[in-house]
Amino acid sequence: MIQLTAQTRILLAVEPIDFRNGIDGLAGICRRVLQGDPMSGAVFVFRNRARTAVKLLFYDGQGFWLAQKRLSSGRWRWWPTEADAGPRELAVHELQLLLWNGSPTAGQAAPAYRRLAPGPLAAIARAA
Repeated sequence: MIQLTAQTRILLAVEPIDFRNGIDGLAGICRRVLQGDPMSGAVFVFRNRARTAVKLLFYDGQGFWLAQKRLSSGRWRWWPTEADAGPRELAVHELQLLLWNGSPTAGQAAPAYRRLAPGPLAAIARAA
């Protein structure tokens, strides 16, 4: 099972790839094009030219995972343009929104970190 935490690094390939590539071909693209180590534990996300499918490549320490999602209808609406050269990093919640909504900008999500206002337990801690 793939475990995605807030610390998981996710790299999105901007340019489409040939979907005939398997694990070895995608690992080569990670090294050559994305300048990333496919065995680093990062999740690498690729799309096809038609914007109808994505592939995720992930190494869990024992071996590679290769996942693919193909839309039954429609296309992914959002994807960085080729003008944004190189890979683009995504947060975990952005990847989830991309896979479910087609766009990480389509949903509402809380920021990754925010300072909380002191609550009733803070007063107790100060008194102790």
